[in-house]
Amino acid sequence: MQFFSTRDAARQVSASQAIVQGLSDEGGLFVPQSFPQVDVQAVCQLEYPAMAAAVLREYLTDYDPAFLARAAAETYGAAFAGKAGFLAPVEGDTWALELWHGPTCAFKDYALQLMPKLLVEAKRNLGRTEKTLILVATSGDTGKAALDGYHDVPGVEIAVFYPTGGTSEIQRLQMATQQGDNVAVYAVRGNFDDAQTGVKRVFADKQIAEQLAGRNIRLSSANSINWGRLVPQIVYYFAAYAQLLKAGKVAMGDPVDFCVPTGNFGDILAGYYAKRMGLPVGRLVCASNKNNVLTDFLNTGVYTARRAFFKTSSPSMDILVSSNLERLLYHVTGSDTEVAALMARLSQTGSYTVRPETLAAIQETFSCGYAEEDQVAGEIRARWQQDGYLCDTHTAVAFHVARQNKRAGVPMVVLSTASPFKFPRSVLAALGQRAPENDFEAMGLLEQATGRTAPASLAGLRGKAERFDAVIDPEQIAAVALGCQI
Repeated sequence: MQFFSTRDAARQVSASQAIVQGLSDEGGLFVPQSFPQVDVQAVCQLEYPAMAAAVLREYLTDYDPAFLARAAAETYGAAFAGKAGFLAPVEGDTWALELWHGPTCAFKDYALQLMPKLLVEAKRNLGRTEKTLILVATSGDTGKAALDGYHDVPGVEIAVFYPTGGTSEIQRLQMATQQGDNVAVYAVRGNFDDAQTGVKRVFADKQIAEQLAGRNIRLSSANSINWGRLVPQIVYYFAAYAQLLKAGKVAMGDPVDFCVPTGNFGDILAGYYAKRMGLPVGRLVCASNKNNVLTDFLNTGVYTARRAFFKTSSPSMDILVSSNLERLLYHVTGSDTEVAALMARLSQTGSYTVRPETLAAIQETFSCGYAEEDQVAGEIRARWQQDGYLCDTHTAVAFHVARQNKRAGVPMVVLSTASPFKFPRSVLAALGQRAPENDFEAMGLLEQATGRTAPASLAGLRGKAERFDAVIDPEQIAAVALGCQI
C-alpha cells in the first residue's frame, strides 16, 4: 500500500515513510492509494487486539504482520482494563462507544499508545537512525495521550503545545505533571488554531528542517495529521458493530449510524474509512459545539475559519481549522490540484467553497448538528436522570446531535470520547450541584452525587508536582523546535 499527498499525488511514500514524516513536504496530508476491502464478518469475530492487527495490516503493508499482532496485543491489553472498544447501552437502540478506558481517559489513547511502536518500527523498516522530534498541538486530550505514549522512548523527543486557558484544569495538570526525560510542554497564547498553525509553520519551514538535519534530527507529528494516528481509530468502529452483532441487535449487513463529537475531523474520518472498507456504516453524524464551523460547512459547502471563537465546556472541540477535512475533500474530489487550491484559499482568505457536486457527495454519508452550552448541560442532566448514564461534555454534544439525527429502526452509536471526571466542574454543574472552583473538590462531589468512581489516573493528579509552566507566543514554537536537545 502506497500513500500520497492530498496536494500532490506524485509524492508517493510507503506506510512507514508516511508515519515517520507525518506531513508531506508541501503541507499536504498522506492518504492511502485505495480502500482495502475486508471480510467484515470474519473481522467482527475477532477480539479487539486481533481485530486491530487485521485492520492495521491492510494499510501498513510494509510492516511485518507478526510485529503488528504483537504490538496490538501489547497495546490493547491491561492498559485498557479489558474495555477496549467497550459498547454501553444507553436507551432503546442508542449506544455509547466508551473510548476513555485507557491510560489517559480519552479516545486518543487508542492511537497514541500504539503509535510510538509504529514509529520505532517504521524507522527500523526504513533503516533510519536519526533522532525524531515530535511536535504536537493539542486542544486538550492529544497532548497528554502523546506524552504518555512517547515518554522515555529512545531516540525521540516530544514537545506539546496547548492553548493557555483553553483546556480543563485536569487536562492541563495531566500535561504539566508528565514524567519523562524527553518531554516538554508549553502553553501557547491564543487558541488551539494558533498553536496548530504555529506547529504547521515549523513543518513547512525548509530552513528549520535543514538545521535540524545537520544535527541528525527529523521532525514528525503525533496529531491526527499523521496517518499513524488515524489508522488505529478505524478499528473501534468495527468493534462497535461486532458487539451489536453478538448481542443480536443487528444482522450482518444492517446499517448502523455513528455520531461523533469532533473538532479536527479525525475521529469521524476514521469512520469514513471503515465504511469504505465495507463496514455497514449508515450515516456519520458530525457533532459540533458552539464552534460550529463543520456544521456550517456540511450544510452549505462554505468553510469559513475566520469567525468568532468560543471557549466552551467541551474544549477539545474548540477548533476552527479542521485539518482532516482535507483528506475527505481529496477522497471525494479525487483531485490533488483542487484540494491544493482550496487549502491555499483557506490560508490566504480564511475561507473556501466547494463545488455543489462535492457537497452533495459528502452529504450522501455525513449529517451534522451542533449544541449550545445550555443544551450540553441539559443533555448531561437528561442522560443521567433518564438513563442513569453519566457522560462528559464532549459526549453530551454528541448525544444532543444524535437525537436530532436519529433514524427510526437504525441503531445509533455515540462515540464517548472522554471520562466525565476530566471535566468534573462542568458535569457537576450540569447535574444541578454546586461546582467548587477546585477540580479535585468537584471530582469528589461528583463521585458522591453519582456513586461513580473517578479513574485513579485522574484522582492521582492531586498533589503531583508540576514540571512545566512556560507560556509562549505561537511565533516562538520555531525556537522551541530548534532548541531540541536530543
